Amino acid sequence: MDMLTKKYVKKPLPIEAMQFINQNYLDISNFIGDFPHKIVTSEGIVLIHTLEGEHIVREGDYVIKGLFDEFYPCKPDIFKSTYEELV
Repeated sequence: MDMLTKKYVKKPLPIEAMQFINQNYLDISNFIGDFPHKIVTSEGIVLIHTLEGEHIVREGDYVIKGLFDEFYPCKPDIFKSTYEELV
């Protein structure tokens, strides 16, 4: 490791998230709100607007609400290895 490289640990900040399962379009819609997000029931997807542009959320993916009220998708395996549910 050189003098410029440092190691960091992700801060344990709580987030809100919802998994897109069983065609829970109404729940997802209530969570993310309206425009510019779109529910496309004919294709079984949700299109969400992120800070990086529009992304597709597919069945099983999680929708995460970030610290600044932004939304982004996350694949289930990555979500489960990164987050633990608070009880």
